[in-house]
Amino acid sequence: MILKQLKSPVLRYGLLALFTIMVVFLLFISSIYLGVWGRIPDKDSMSDFKYQKASEVYSADSVLIGKYYLYDRQPIQYEDFPQHLVDALVAIEDERFYRHTGVDYRSLLRVAIKTILLQDQSAGGGSTISQQLAKNLYPREDGGRMGLVVDKIKEMIIAGRLEDVYSKEEVLQHYLNTVSFGDNTFGIESAALKFFNKRTLELTIEEAATLVGMLKATYGYNPRINPENSLNRRNLVLSAMEQNNFLDEGVRDSLSKLDLGLEYREYDYNAGVAPYFREEVRKQLLKWNAAQNEAGHSYNIYTSGLKVYTTLDYKLQLLAEKAMANHMAKLQESFEKSYGANAPWITNKALIAKTIRNSMPFKKLIRQGLSDEEAMDSLSQKKSMTLLNWDGDKTLDASTLDSITHYMKFLNTGSLSVDPHTGEVKTWIGGVNYKYFKYDHISQSKRQVGSAFKPIVYTAALESGIDPCTYFSAQEVEYKNLEGWSPSNSGDKEEDYLNYSMEEALSNSVNTVAVKVLEETGIGSVIEQAKKMGITATLPRLPSLALGTGEISLAELAGAYCSYVNKGVPVRPFVLRAISDSKDSILQNFTHDMPAEEAFSRENGMIMLEMMKATINSGTAARIRTEYGLKNDIAGKTGTTQNNKDAWFVAVTPNLVHVTWVGLDQHEIGFKSTSLGQGANAALPLFAIWYGELNKDPEFDLITRAHFSPPDSGVLDKLDCEPVKRDGFFKRLFKNPEKKKTKKFDDGV
Repeated sequence: MILKQLKSPVLRYGLLALFTIMVVFLLFISSIYLGVWGRIPDKDSMSDFKYQKASEVYSADSVLIGKYYLYDRQPIQYEDFPQHLVDALVAIEDERFYRHTGVDYRSLLRVAIKTILLQDQSAGGGSTISQQLAKNLYPREDGGRMGLVVDKIKEMIIAGRLEDVYSKEEVLQHYLNTVSFGDNTFGIESAALKFFNKRTLELTIEEAATLVGMLKATYGYNPRINPENSLNRRNLVLSAMEQNNFLDEGVRDSLSKLDLGLEYREYDYNAGVAPYFREEVRKQLLKWNAAQNEAGHSYNIYTSGLKVYTTLDYKLQLLAEKAMANHMAKLQESFEKSYGANAPWITNKALIAKTIRNSMPFKKLIRQGLSDEEAMDSLSQKKSMTLLNWDGDKTLDASTLDSITHYMKFLNTGSLSVDPHTGEVKTWIGGVNYKYFKYDHISQSKRQVGSAFKPIVYTAALESGIDPCTYFSAQEVEYKNLEGWSPSNSGDKEEDYLNYSMEEALSNSVNTVAVKVLEETGIGSVIEQAKKMGITATLPRLPSLALGTGEISLAELAGAYCSYVNKGVPVRPFVLRAISDSKDSILQNFTHDMPAEEAFSRENGMIMLEMMKATINSGTAARIRTEYGLKNDIAGKTGTTQNNKDAWFVAVTPNLVHVTWVGLDQHEIGFKSTSLGQGANAALPLFAIWYGELNKDPEFDLITRAHFSPPDSGVLDKLDCEPVKRDGFFKRLFKNPEKKKTKKFDDGV
């Protein structure tokens, strides 16, 4: 009717077109509201949404050492936000946040004018915090330009509903817990830990401004990747805080002059402190999780926000890793230099070919249907790759074959320290570099332990009634019933004239005596003694057992040695203390029952400890005193296996037992010489360097200043004998050291 009264056809048709557009737009809005373009969540569903939360792993001294997650998120409460964090967010992202109900139409108009027409980048974005929360909770789907318009309107509707359901503080809480900071990091708590290594509540004003500034562009304003951009953006946030009366001008000026002050920590499976330990915790946690789910609970270690409390001592671990890197870098250099141009990873074609064929890349290509020749050809193609080196990783053009032969030569290690009274693991180093060597030499490996097994042999001998001052000849013997097997010592033939007390033989690791002690004790008795001391590995029923040909894990060996300072009771090393849910309710405390019976008598335990003290003071591990200058109460044992394949050292102190193994994963390769590959040279320094650092820090006095209980006078009396007796004149006269003594090995069975 009104249109007919208009005389101008242009005006009449213009108004008609405008009216039509408005009707179409309202119908479009209504169709979105009614769910034609996809369901919009209602208020009920919004009132109880749940985050996927990262599970956290803590050391015994309450340091966050790792996380397990699909999305790195650790939700916190509004009370955990410092006020200046909230102020920074509101100032730069939504300065009218407390005056709108989800959509700020006034700000939309302001942004349209200032940003589009005036090109003022400080104007902020058009979306409110509530709209951004809607976007975080209900991510957009790629639907082209029309889809973007639909998503924007959906977010406006959802924002209004969110503000009906939640208070302003709750909206801020949910927003800061869900927003992405890039690098698969979600939520302010995870971002604060990653970029500043502190909790959100501890953030300073400038640190909060830096993180809030990232929200505009998580890559462009990432303080680690683009520090200059990040600094400028932070200062812009500080200016916005001043403009909104959250900061005084003088405070803003002083804060703007500060550096970013990053303390970046990447919670990466392959990096960070104790990666092998964290992987072992993850494996044990998965088993626990499966048992819990079978019992009707619903937990997921990657999404349930569990808090895992472990036994690891953070500072001890850091020092142990530093000592390992220090020693292994030097040892690797000496190892490669000892072989020179004739190294087996260079000249031994058969071994190289075997290693390649056993490698995962080669096996994968064969499974894909390639022939051996085709697989070799594929693996020989050069490409840019990064190879591990102790003096810094090197990126170069190399083939997969080059990579395989490169890692053939790498020495590896396993290093474990345990509280001997509880079994709590204090340090855990499963290898030299988790990124390149995933195999854990503590949880996955069993190697021959060499002379590190001898204390178990001698303990069994004492338990069977053999007096510690019994003398055994060091003369080499060829055992006729063992196909001429003839264990020997590393000394000269003069040893054939010597007779050792048990203490002297153990401290100097005399092989021939160890076999004779085993013979007199009985193989069965020694194996039974090992079981009493917590060794579950299947041991060979052969005389070579005395020389450590049995393959035992580091953890079992550590648990067995703990019995010498734990009243004869072995321990089972463990890593978990407790697990709680995201609200800190304890789900399970872990207790580890130790064997009820002592593995040996108190007196024999004291005797063995005195024997192993002699190993440190004057025997094969004397360099602890002479070279490293450690004056602490220490007992222990070195070990070296045949062909210098495995080097071991076990240190026993009153409150800590430490076991170290060094060798190659490529088991066909050993050290070039015993002087380089013996336990005292290859393995002992990892303990000695580490313990020397502990001595410098009073925090570790309970470990380093602890003393062994003084032995009973009867124990000292039993050990009061000449360490070595030389054969008499006539016996030496008729003994030919060039001719081996032959006899039958008698196990008494």
